[in-house]
Amino acid sequence: MVFLLRLAALGAVAGGAFVIGLVYWPIRDDPGTIELAGDPNRGAYLARASGCIACHTDMAGGGAPLAGGAPLETPFGTFVPPNLTTDPEHGIGVWTIGDFAVAVRQGVSPEGEPYFPSFTYPFYGNFTDQDIADLWAAFQTVPAVAEPAPDHDVAFPFNQRWGLKLWRAAFLEAPDTDPVAGRSDAWNRGRQLVEGASHCAACHTPRNPVGARLSGAAFAGNEDLPGGDAAPSILPGDLVERGWTVTNLAFALRTGVMPDGDAFGGSMGEVVQGGTAFLSPEDLTAMATYVLDQD
Repeated sequence: MVFLLRLAALGAVAGGAFVIGLVYWPIRDDPGTIELAGDPNRGAYLARASGCIACHTDMAGGGAPLAGGAPLETPFGTFVPPNLTTDPEHGIGVWTIGDFAVAVRQGVSPEGEPYFPSFTYPFYGNFTDQDIADLWAAFQTVPAVAEPAPDHDVAFPFNQRWGLKLWRAAFLEAPDTDPVAGRSDAWNRGRQLVEGASHCAACHTPRNPVGARLSGAAFAGNEDLPGGDAAPSILPGDLVERGWTVTNLAFALRTGVMPDGDAFGGSMGEVVQGGTAFLSPEDLTAMATYVLDQD
């Protein structure tokens, strides 16, 4: 009996040491000094392509741009996209460009805490320093909104951010955006957008019980999106079977109107309204070219 008690005490000590180690495990990598001049117009375009406005603006509720998005209801709790305006208290007004780079590319806060994976930072990991400088220049033009976004409402144990370090170690993958030799410029540009900035797989890929994307089923559809929404398969064969072409898909990404005359609803409608509607015809055609795998 004494031996079992000692063994249990030893296990408790080891477990406590493990948790403490996780809490203090640094996951923030130094981004280096970014001194490039940013182009706010290019940054604004990249922000649209990346869904920043669509996610961090409560469009249905008439919220100010980037002042905080609509709540995302998930099995793990409700996540609320935060205020990204230049307000120093409730937004990112006191951040540095280094803080911004680490947040966007690594998913780590200025305090060194991991962000919840409801933030689609895994898709932005390949953004260049110039991309970051352009985005930063664009965000500096956003008027401050002195209103906090509501806090996340996430129950234990999912509200323990130190546990996200284990999640990251197990599931975090860099985006696969590098150009492929032998494919057209349009296909490779579409790959860069679809697999990276526009993060199409975030919605159109099923997830495992702990919320990680099933990489072997990329673009196969997801029936369990936040708020009870669903995203269909966008695999090339499934799209062709449903009547999609490069032309009508590019048109739908600009207008929200599908080939049958119906309009995108739910989260996809917001993606178009706040994001893809602002992209160039060339980029929309590139995205459609890549998704349909048609050079």
